[in-house]
Amino acid sequence: MKRLAHLFAGAAGLGAGTYVVIYLYRWQWQRAIMCGVLLLVAEVLLLGLIVLGRLSRIEQRISEGDRRHADVLARLEQPRAEDPATRFRWLDDIRVERTHVFVPVLMAAGAVLSGLARIVQKIAQSTVRPAADRRVAGRLAVLAAPPLGADLDALPASGPDPRRTRHRITGFVAGTTALAALVLGLGELTETRPEERAPDTVATSVVVRLATRGVSGQEYQALLAHEIWNRCRHSTAVPLYDAALGSLGDGLYAGVVHPALADHDRMRLRGCLEDTATDRAYFKVVGMDQTRRDEH
Repeated sequence: MKRLAHLFAGAAGLGAGTYVVIYLYRWQWQRAIMCGVLLLVAEVLLLGLIVLGRLSRIEQRISEGDRRHADVLARLEQPRAEDPATRFRWLDDIRVERTHVFVPVLMAAGAVLSGLARIVQKIAQSTVRPAADRRVAGRLAVLAAPPLGADLDALPASGPDPRRTRHRITGFVAGTTALAALVLGLGELTETRPEERAPDTVATSVVVRLATRGVSGQEYQALLAHEIWNRCRHSTAVPLYDAALGSLGDGLYAGVVHPALADHDRMRLRGCLEDTATDRAYFKVVGMDQTRRDEH
């Protein structure tokens, strides 16, 4: 499920980024902005999935560390849980071939040493707090043995993985190179530069079809068509002082642009005409051609 979510977010981001580049190349700014928003949403989704995955792994490691910490703490507290009656087990070691000789001096010395040991134990129990054991257990949790039955080969190795480091460096270099190539290529495609027009062309003719949704009345449709046309006539690098638009009937309009447009300006004009929409009306470019001197 996690891989499917990562695949879906990556595919959505890749598709949105591709169409951002395509629409920027076509000079269709509204569609590029929409795809840019979708790209941002896909990136946030992918980032959220990665962060949630990292948090789940950190939580798993913390729980595993707490378990090992509790195991070490339980091992440190094992001597306290012993039965007081079994503290001097050597007294219970009665064998037939062994004779016990109790000298009064040795008995008195043993009693004194036992009393001193009891006093030291009481002092240690009153001064040592469980927090000290917990700190020691936390330090020793790293050195704790793995659980029984665990596959030692499957356990993560301590220290940084050199292969993962190399993969990260390679991915960073490849991503930086791809991003730089994308920025330079997009700048090369969309850069406004002076272009040479054919010497025998005098004008550019454009035929467009007006598509409307819920708009009635030919006069109002003609007003919308002229509004879109006047917006897009300023999208070219060459100022269009003479750009008339006439109706051909049945929703078709023809525009004649003077002077003739170069290839880059024709692409910018087409992109603006197909991208701009106003009051549920938009253009669809049917054809665009150059008018030569002999035809004029």
